[in-house]
Amino acid sequence: MGSNIETPRSLGFYHPAEFAPQRAMWLSWPHKEASWPGKIDSVYKGYCEFIALISQGQKVCINVADEAMKAFAIRHIEQSAVRFVKENIEFYLHPTNDAWCRDHGPAFLLNKNDNSKAIVDWGYNAWGDKYPPYDLDDVIPTLIGGKLGLQVFNADIVMEGGSVDFNGKGTVLTTTACLLNKNRNPHLTKEQIEQYLKDYYGVENILWLGDGIVGDDTDGHIDDITRFVNEDTVITVVEEDTEDENYHLLQENLELLKTMKLENGKPLNIVELPMPDAVVYEDQRLPASYANFYIGNEYVVVPTFRCGKDERALEIIQTCFPTRKVVGIDSTDIIWGLGSFHCLSQQEPAV
Repeated sequence: MGSNIETPRSLGFYHPAEFAPQRAMWLSWPHKEASWPGKIDSVYKGYCEFIALISQGQKVCINVADEAMKAFAIRHIEQSAVRFVKENIEFYLHPTNDAWCRDHGPAFLLNKNDNSKAIVDWGYNAWGDKYPPYDLDDVIPTLIGGKLGLQVFNADIVMEGGSVDFNGKGTVLTTTACLLNKNRNPHLTKEQIEQYLKDYYGVENILWLGDGIVGDDTDGHIDDITRFVNEDTVITVVEEDTEDENYHLLQENLELLKTMKLENGKPLNIVELPMPDAVVYEDQRLPASYANFYIGNEYVVVPTFRCGKDERALEIIQTCFPTRKVVGIDSTDIIWGLGSFHCLSQQEPAV
């Protein structure tokens, strides 16, 4: 990239951490039957509990195709078992192909000079052209930028929100399995991809983990493995069963984390989180992970899997968030779509 191009970083923009104060959480209402074959009706209960909890501390902005889908969504939210704040739930008529707003939604930036907000609209190709069509999803960030009156930076490479996790101080975590996959940006070297991360996310320190968990169709998103819970602490999943196919790859990632340094030169504080027991449906191992939690202003919403480790996982995550309440929501049906609460959502920072 030429040095004369104004990038978000050169203008003072950076990507805040998810644990920073938020204005809103963005969602794209689930409607694609093929993402939950034979099961889509079963995802709405947990999904609406998620909306209801987050609405208690911030706006929840939901992309829907039309008024009929909006009415359908409102009906389900009103049936939620959890109290919700109606005036905090807003709908936007933005048709989508699918529900995975973490990956097709806007990457929101803040400006450290004047606190202005902007959006990066990365290219989106449904995880390496696995699930066409995705033309509607690909334009969502620019549509939202237009609605909110925000500057939109178009980055001409493929990048997904689930593939990166930030501490808000200049460090980003990602995986070689995803970002260096030839089905994303085959024309770019690792160094060129790092330059895009620095220029568009305003980071300076890039930490590369290896493989993602078994069953993850995104080719190894970081949000199923390792997450920042504060500026210098990560929580990372480990498999306790040495015979499980996730055991060695998660041990390798743990060993890598132990060697890594933050942007200030300090080592990471590492909190270990167990993996749930394998979740298998129709002979398919699903990417069930407690790391796919969403950090809201008041609640941290964690996927649970009707597993004996659920309570221990929630307790460990609660120790990482002393000012928030950690709540588990059954994600056994949702994970059939190969993602959970973090994959479904995208945060918008507060100014």
